[in-house]
Amino acid sequence: MLRGIESDLLEYIIENGLRTGDRLPPLEELSAELQISIGKLREQLEVARALGFVEVKPRTGIRVSPFSFLPAVRFSLLYALAQDRKLFDAFSDLRNHVEFAFFREAVALLTDEDLDHLQSLVERAFAKLEDHPPRIPHDEHRELHLTIYRRLDNPFVKGLLEAYWDAYEAEGLSVFSDYDYLHEVWTYHERIVNAIVGGDVNEAYALLVQHTKLLQKRPQARTTRGRVNGDAATMDERTLALQQVVPS
Repeated sequence: MLRGIESDLLEYIIENGLRTGDRLPPLEELSAELQISIGKLREQLEVARALGFVEVKPRTGIRVSPFSFLPAVRFSLLYALAQDRKLFDAFSDLRNHVEFAFFREAVALLTDEDLDHLQSLVERAFAKLEDHPPRIPHDEHRELHLTIYRRLDNPFVKGLLEAYWDAYEAEGLSVFSDYDYLHEVWTYHERIVNAIVGGDVNEAYALLVQHTKLLQKRPQARTTRGRVNGDAATMDERTLALQQVVPS
């Protein structure tokens, strides 16, 4: 058995060179070949399935899944947050540093199609914010950040970044925002995307660093008044409207 794995099932997959989509024998056969009880094998199977290493379906049996770091990180992260919600700040800090470290490499891999998609996400987000009532553009927020890093050939980076957004949603950060805060966030997004499209990676990076500091000062409901894009509606009315809807 490979050191540290401590799973007869995973050892079988590795030693037999099984790849994505390959089918494992039925548990009865595996139990006999590995000389362990079916009960112990089922326990190992549940762990492997929870970590995303295999999938189990009634008709197709047990098959090897494509590797993803996300299930393991998400499982551990959500457990940690259930124990201590303050740990979200620690993971958020980790996520920020990962984004900073891989930003230039990720941007260099983006295609023209990706750039068009980023611009469309910004347009959709502002359309939601300017709707009546305004809507929270959370899906666009998540997708914009993940799109920037989508071409990286690094499952560990992508798994960490995806896990952050699952935790973000689990913490309820996607279901309420002050209107001023959201408008500022998406103004940064627009400037970041414009800099990327314009080929100014250094400017885009500097804006990203500034943008990530916004979460640290994320406000609760505020009652400031003012006009946005000539709209006479007050900010507190917009914020109240945002509290009454779910992300869309």
